[in-house]
Amino acid sequence: MSGVLPPSPPSPPDRALRRPSFAAVTRVLDWLLPNSLLGRLSVVMIFGVLVTQLAGGLIWAAQLRTRSEAETRIAAQHLAHSASGAIRYFMSLPSNYRPIMIQQLREMGGTRFFINANSARVPIPPIAHNSLADIASEAALETLKSDLAFLPEFHLAFAWPDNLPVSDDGLKIGDLPDSWVQHILLIKPNPAPVLVIQTQIESGKWLYLAALMPNPYFLDSSNPLSLDRVVLQGLSLAAILLLTILVVRWTTRPLAALSDAAEAFGKGETVPELPETGSREFVKTARAFSGMRERIKRYLEDRERLFVSISHDLRTPITRLKLRTELLDDDDMRTEFHDDLDELDMMVKGALQSVKDSDIHENRTEVRLDALVARMIRDASMAGHEVAFEPCGITVIAKPLALKRAIGNLFDNALHYGEKVEISIRQSQALEGDMVEIEIRDHGPGVPEDAMGSLFQPYVRLEHGRSANSGGMGLGLGIARNIVQAHGGELLLRNHPQGGLIATIILPAR
Repeated sequence: MSGVLPPSPPSPPDRALRRPSFAAVTRVLDWLLPNSLLGRLSVVMIFGVLVTQLAGGLIWAAQLRTRSEAETRIAAQHLAHSASGAIRYFMSLPSNYRPIMIQQLREMGGTRFFINANSARVPIPPIAHNSLADIASEAALETLKSDLAFLPEFHLAFAWPDNLPVSDDGLKIGDLPDSWVQHILLIKPNPAPVLVIQTQIESGKWLYLAALMPNPYFLDSSNPLSLDRVVLQGLSLAAILLLTILVVRWTTRPLAALSDAAEAFGKGETVPELPETGSREFVKTARAFSGMRERIKRYLEDRERLFVSISHDLRTPITRLKLRTELLDDDDMRTEFHDDLDELDMMVKGALQSVKDSDIHENRTEVRLDALVARMIRDASMAGHEVAFEPCGITVIAKPLALKRAIGNLFDNALHYGEKVEISIRQSQALEGDMVEIEIRDHGPGVPEDAMGSLFQPYVRLEHGRSANSGGMGLGLGIARNIVQAHGGELLLRNHPQGGLIATIILPAR
């Protein structure tokens, strides 16, 4: 048996390698698109309409150009056949009769061609390069060569009638009587391009023919950006975009109402009943939200009643146990029983106070943060504490007593655990809008990083906290966070690099 291992099968492509590209696309879309659902749906719908209009316009322009080229080629061939007949006719006349016939045609009018006889070819200033003009010239030249193969050469060019030379002595269209050309060429008010055909019918004898195409303004027939078409496309696009925005707004407005109701309910505010109108999906969602709101309200009310009842009922057995401990003969055991019962009583009172502080029923109003913090600092200064604060003039919409309780808990902790307290208030920008940051820093020992996540749990106190504040119960941070979250904000804790703990309250400005 050979010792060479068989080749391993090729590994499947690593899907993880494709994830960053998808994540990058998602990040780019999140950066480009608005944050609101209305904005995103509007952008997507408008983009879809624009792409559809662009694709349809390109297809329509290609079809228009193809049709214009075919029509131009047929019209040029028809004009060339007429020119061939006129050339044959003048070639059949004696030389001395040709000027007489040309003069009669000019005076009679109503002919298709302006004709002149010259002794040399007249230089014609051609129009700017145009694909339809080139197609017409090529088709007419091929037809003339086919009909009049015995003639040596033809010279064709499209020119504008302004200052168009008609003879080898420099005579121009503008020098001729109006009756000679007014029924043949279009000069005023909107000039049309003129096809000039010159051919040598005899030695030193050149025949000059000038005529309009069957569609004089054929050069504009393939232009998809003509004024009337642009106006029509613009009006159609504006109507479609307006209807799209109205439909998207009509569709997303109930969702915005649902979002506002959910946010208000999360902050403990009174929420009106959602109207059960709109799409079937929204009606079902509104009913589900209303049912969920009622269940949560009942749960909170039952929890509060149960908690108050338990706290009240526990006080009686605790008091009874305290009385019974007085009957113990052992003084040390009696003291230990008293300490345990006092701690239990304090925990019951603290738990009840936690529920009450986290559920302060009051209306939101405009709160001047400078005045609120100044009152706390004044009391702390009278007690001999050092507090640094710079007024900011910032206000927020909040529940005054609840916000004072949250800031006060953090401020009291900073005074207990730090030698000095610094308070700063500033505004910042976030995806949710303008935010207000209230930062409270103490100059104490800080908090170990591994214990940072447990600070918000009830009755959790660190060792240096017990020694600095023996009367605390470990509920202040949890109460503060609950109040801040009820305001739609966030409470963050972190250690300062130079020592001490920083507590940051982030609240919506409005």
